[in-house]
Amino acid sequence: MFLKRKDNDNMIEIIDLETLADPALPSVMGRQHAGEEMQDEERFEKEDLEFPSGEPLPRCWIDLHWRED
Repeated sequence: MFLKRKDNDNMIEIIDLETLADPALPSVMGRQHAGEEMQDEERFEKEDLEFPSGEPLPRCWIDLHWRED
């Protein structure tokens, strides 16, 4: 799955989808796709990511208490 960074629109390949959907974890492992060479995996904060269309991530992926409101 690919998401993009809000600050620079670089595409991020998400390595572990289960981590992405876990609201208890604030970050996810991914690989930035910028340039021609394969980038190393790094950790990205979920709050800095969005879908390629510009839509935000679902609240249930980022807020542990999403059902309380």
